[in-house]
Amino acid sequence: MKKYGSILLGSVLILVGIIFGLNALDITDINIFFDGWWTFFIIIPCLIGVFNDRDITGDIIGLGIGIVLFLACQGILSFEIIWKLMVPVILVLLGLVIIFKDALQGKTRKEMSKVEKKDVKTYSATFGSQRLNFDHEEFKGCELSAVFGEIICDLRESKISSDVVINVSCIFGGIDILLPKDMKVKVTSTPVFGGINNKYINSKKEKVKTIYINATCIFGGVDIK
Repeated sequence: MKKYGSILLGSVLILVGIIFGLNALDITDINIFFDGWWTFFIIIPCLIGVFNDRDITGDIIGLGIGIVLFLACQGILSFEIIWKLMVPVILVLLGLVIIFKDALQGKTRKEMSKVEKKDVKTYSATFGSQRLNFDHEEFKGCELSAVFGEIICDLRESKISSDVVINVSCIFGGIDILLPKDMKVKVTSTPVFGGINNKYINSKKEKVKTIYINATCIFGGVDIK
């Protein structure tokens, strides 16, 4: 799908270049700076993200906001009504995404449900920070929650003898997950004005264990290293 995003971006640049060129030659007099032109700095990146990214929740919400703001600038919608309804609509969309994300994640989520354990420990950081170290311990999965806080989960020296699941909730916070070598990582996520940065390089060996990371990021970020 990435090629479609590149085609879209290229087409937009070509169109704008042609318009500038025709205006410079006095062939046309097209005003690019129409009412609401600035909303395209929201609409275009989000539209490209829909084609480029696997996790398109934030892009779809951003695209919707951009379109609504453009319509308001054009006088089709009222700014007063938009400001009143914007937060409730975002919260409703966010709730629906969280409720139905399991159905939307497909194959990876099904694999995860088979290995996920219910008796794992929960670690949280609220308006603070916490560093978790599992050196030489048998790791069977966990739940991490950072709300206006930070968590560093260090698994580099842990013992992982079976596939495990790490459920992550990151709201206005940050979580770093440091993984051991010779593993595979599969990620499912719900990013809303946030995201996951996966720098981990999966092992090319056969029959290695898989670490599943299921993350919800709301104005927050998760780094996997």
